[in-house]
Amino acid sequence: MIKIGVVGASGYGGGELLRWLLQHPSVKVIKASSRTYAGKPVHTSFPNLAGLTDIRFSDDADPEDFKGCDIVFLARDNGVAMNLVPCFIELGCNVIDLSADFRFRDPAVYEQWYAKHSSPELNESAVYGLPELHREEIKHAAIVGNPGCYTTTSILALAPLFAIRDARPNSSGAMKPDLIVDPASIIIDGKSGVSGAGRSKFGLDYHFAEANESVSAYKIAGTHRHTPEIEQEISLLAHRDIRISFTPHLIPMTRGILTTCYANLAKDMDADTLRARYREFYRNEPFVYVSDGLPATKHTIGSNMCHIGLAMDKRTGRVTVVSATDNLGKGMVGQAIQNMNLMTGMEETTGLKLAGSWP
Repeated sequence: MIKIGVVGASGYGGGELLRWLLQHPSVKVIKASSRTYAGKPVHTSFPNLAGLTDIRFSDDADPEDFKGCDIVFLARDNGVAMNLVPCFIELGCNVIDLSADFRFRDPAVYEQWYAKHSSPELNESAVYGLPELHREEIKHAAIVGNPGCYTTTSILALAPLFAIRDARPNSSGAMKPDLIVDPASIIIDGKSGVSGAGRSKFGLDYHFAEANESVSAYKIAGTHRHTPEIEQEISLLAHRDIRISFTPHLIPMTRGILTTCYANLAKDMDADTLRARYREFYRNEPFVYVSDGLPATKHTIGSNMCHIGLAMDKRTGRVTVVSATDNLGKGMVGQAIQNMNLMTGMEETTGLKLAGSWP
């Protein structure tokens, strides 16, 4: 039985993580911490877990309390994990960090978008936790930077456009990879439910009277912190620097992410051919479904699935790819558990093959 600890467990991500872990057949949560609810039963913060566990939250100030855990999930704000992870590694715990602290291969990129990194040397061994792209690395990782919801949904929508390449001879006669889309044309329109902001987000924009019956864009024109994450992973696939335009929106619903991605085709291709390429790319992926139609957030709520659909505009020569995830599922804790399964040698789908809620 794998022993689990959860740091910062009283937020939306921590609560959903506990819900999934308590149903997992091969793990046992032995420690869960919260600064706000220290000393109180888990159901004080999450009434839906009443009767399912007798765990009480501890204060999360001392990593020594988690000694003996095989895996520690960090569900704290950006800038916290970088100071805690060295302690957990020294204690022999592997770490899955749900913040941005270990998502960037280059610490300088993190520092450009967030703050000074206190453990840049650990970034070299940390793995970006998107199994569809980094499965083998995750299996051997001690530190996994679990991707965010916008990034997961966007990268999975775009990856086949950049990983699927034809080849043509260059001026010297050597075969050169040739992308099927114009890499300078990528636009991502993202829409998120309000739980994507976390439980401690108390800004005016998240008050019911402000968010209800309203849709609003925020952090536009290259200012959203998920932009460099998406660029990092797509650039690795394309073997060249890729820049994207990403616009996030807040939608008055509790959970769910929908991204609509646009790209200009670099060669003539019909929708059926491109859809077949997507299906081939994700052929062995248990948590990605390429549909004939277009997905909706309702299709993925409560699951670890990402649904993808696409259409071609022959008039403009542009492909539109639509992807949907649950921002607390594949967009966060479902994916974290998927990474845990890989890190511990379990079957990747263990505890995750659950149908979403419907309706």
